[in-house]
Amino acid sequence: MGVSAPGLLNLKCGGAFSQSSGFPGVLFGRTKMPAALRCMRLDEDDISSSPLLTFSSDYLADSIEVREWESGKSLETIAANQGIKIRRRPPTGPPTHAVGPFEFRLENDGNTPRNILEKIIWDKDVEVSQLKERKPLTVIGKALENAPPVRDFIGSLEVSHECTGMPALIAEVKKASPSRGVLREDFNPVEVAIAYEKNGAACLSVLTDEKYFQGSFENLEAIRNSGVKCPLLCKEFIIDAWQIYYARSKGADAILLIAGVLPDLDIKYMIKICRKLGIAALVEVHNEREMDRVLAIDGIKLIGINNRDLETFEVDISNTKKLLNKDRLQIISQKGIIVVGESGLFTPDDISYVQDAGVKAVLVGEALIKLEDPGKGIAKLFGKDISI
Repeated sequence: MGVSAPGLLNLKCGGAFSQSSGFPGVLFGRTKMPAALRCMRLDEDDISSSPLLTFSSDYLADSIEVREWESGKSLETIAANQGIKIRRRPPTGPPTHAVGPFEFRLENDGNTPRNILEKIIWDKDVEVSQLKERKPLTVIGKALENAPPVRDFIGSLEVSHECTGMPALIAEVKKASPSRGVLREDFNPVEVAIAYEKNGAACLSVLTDEKYFQGSFENLEAIRNSGVKCPLLCKEFIIDAWQIYYARSKGADAILLIAGVLPDLDIKYMIKICRKLGIAALVEVHNEREMDRVLAIDGIKLIGINNRDLETFEVDISNTKKLLNKDRLQIISQKGIIVVGESGLFTPDDISYVQDAGVKAVLVGEALIKLEDPGKGIAKLFGKDISI
């Protein structure tokens, strides 16, 4: 069809989309749409061999979100109905007002981020828009052809869990965080990654957000090219499908999707892109509403329970146990999902607590990265050597 960007461009039959049309997230974004679009009904696995694909399928095109949107329901209402409180950035900032020779902008609740996560998402929207202009998908597509082979992120977690009897470790490579500031002054991402792998990490999480975490895709690429064999999770605030392709081009074996930011249709679509590219998706939840939403989506194999409230940054590891009640654990078992415990894990007792709750993997950053030797801190965290 000659479409230049991925998205659910075939959902609306025989119509034309304006440049401002779109679901929160990736569905139509701000890319210019072709004048005439038609529905394509594809089987679940009937996907073009091209990595830069446009597709739809019955379970996406016939989803309740699309029907609601086409019936005139606002995008904010659709997201709110799914319990999503994080708003997407409005197309313009605060209006400009002139007083004499000076101009200033009036801020209000509608055009000002309400919390740190919303601020991060709004800034990420601007950042991604600029990156897409400099590196369009036609360029990313060529880089994908030369990307290193995908490594089995989920398989690595399973092997570690089976061999050690402990939750598999996704060790996080990060220099800073918005809540804690700089965590490691002498930060060398490759050295940290090597130390993690040597001491039992099954996989690595690499922060790529620059503004708030002082990370970069260069760090991800450097670790991938260093000889480290652990599969790599690109820890990024993903709001657009372009970011998934870009992460894969830099060597990512998995990406993070945050349910508190992305509506169900975005998650379904992005999961399908990940499957096409052969990479894993860790879908992160924080509350029971998000957990139930994600459990209802087909194709999800990794769910991360973040014990940190991303709106307030408060941490409570009992959140993991609250979300993993008997009924949910049964669904998780039936679907073969691996649950990853995230945030607030500092001691062997913490690891045991989330393991007893039903977690088979943990993602740990601060408890390790702040130590003089982050690699040796792994045995201290687990109470034993978990290197295989």
